[in-house]
Amino acid sequence: MLAGLMAGCAQLTPEQALTPPTRSSWQQELDQMQIEPIQGTLSLEEAIARGLKYNLDRRAKQLEQEIASGQFESALQDMLPKARAQIDRSTRSEERQTRNANGTPSNITSERNHTVQEMGMSWSLLEFGVGYYNAKQARERVQIANERRRKLIHTLIQDVRSAYWRAACAQAMRQELKNTIAQAEQALEDSRKIESERVRAPTESLTYQKQLLESLRTLELIDQDLAPAQVELATLINAPAGQALILEAPWPELRAEMSTSIEALETMALERNADLREVQHQSRIARDETRKVLAKMFPNLSFNIAAKYDTDSYQVHKGWDDASLQLSFNLMNLFTGPSQMRLAEAGVALADQRRMVMQMAVMTQVHLGRLNWLNAQKQSQRAEQIWAVDHRLATLASAREKALMRGRLETVNAQASALLSQFRRYQSVAQVQVAESRLRAVIGMEFDDAGVDRLPLKDIVEKVRQTPQITALGTTGVGHAPR
Repeated sequence: MLAGLMAGCAQLTPEQALTPPTRSSWQQELDQMQIEPIQGTLSLEEAIARGLKYNLDRRAKQLEQEIASGQFESALQDMLPKARAQIDRSTRSEERQTRNANGTPSNITSERNHTVQEMGMSWSLLEFGVGYYNAKQARERVQIANERRRKLIHTLIQDVRSAYWRAACAQAMRQELKNTIAQAEQALEDSRKIESERVRAPTESLTYQKQLLESLRTLELIDQDLAPAQVELATLINAPAGQALILEAPWPELRAEMSTSIEALETMALERNADLREVQHQSRIARDETRKVLAKMFPNLSFNIAAKYDTDSYQVHKGWDDASLQLSFNLMNLFTGPSQMRLAEAGVALADQRRMVMQMAVMTQVHLGRLNWLNAQKQSQRAEQIWAVDHRLATLASAREKALMRGRLETVNAQASALLSQFRRYQSVAQVQVAESRLRAVIGMEFDDAGVDRLPLKDIVEKVRQTPQITALGTTGVGHAPR
């Protein structure tokens, strides 16, 4: 895949590379990704699965990991002996001729034009040692790329959950929000007519209009906040931005307690946290750098073997084998070696310090994440209760208006308050989802996306649905860190 992409880029002219893509070309690129169309309602599990399978940022991180794997394979190949094939064509304007001891010219020793062909192999002990540590460092960088991919998955799932519930809020409130805004605008227009006819006192009319305008501003702010929700969700799951998404959005079960102990969460975080595992790999790279610097200070032993053939007719043996063994030492290492070792040891100390800082930060994030999740659950329950009261008040105000016992202002205010409570109710659910995603990210309990590019979408949806919940974890839920 990567080779084809590089070959395609090499065939582009500078003018083509700088030409912005048209909508048709962009649509063709999406079609080549074989994105399954969204049919029927969209569940939260399917939205997460589509984000994992089709999100462009995740695909970019996957390519970064493939590049790191390619660099590791290249580092392994550097440890192999060097094989060479060489052809040397030599041309002279005069014959090669020397003088004897008495000053007379000797016989001609070579032709003016001749070719030397060589096939040989060389191997250096120092290059092998340095290549060995380069390969170990490249392997650690592959793991670092994998941890960064895991962090992107955490962020992606968190963003999909938040955008999904914001889009669900927009879907649930869209029609009622439009109707209430229309009622408020109609009531405002009627109030202005009454003011112009001087039926009521100007102060009373203006106060009435101000309250309506305040309610209108609240409703319009809610509408502005919900408007881009579906576009953001479509971008995250790589769906067409103009496609109308119909969300399933069943109301989630809320829990005010967590059965998982804090000790179990800490253990999982120490084993699986992506940031902590990344700094651990960085620490190993720093240690291998120290060993590599130490290896460069040793003498170098190299071995060369070659088979040669010369077309010069003056040669008695036109073909011969050549072998050599060389031992060399860079005397400058006596002066630069100590400073290089001190620099490498300082890098190890820095990496260890970063690992300790990250470990403390992860422990803090575990406690804060658990606390934020519990608080978000409680706030969501409170928002549910407030919405229930405001919804009943709006129903009573509408009934009073129909019975001509109250004016339209009370109905508009009650409906605006109910819509605001409903908006905060969905916001609280989104906050619960975000808090849970952050806690999952800290303890490293993410969805296993191995093979999502090959699996069909329905299988990924089922795997997402079977992912254990935070509250379902116990001491048996602590597993080995992902490889």
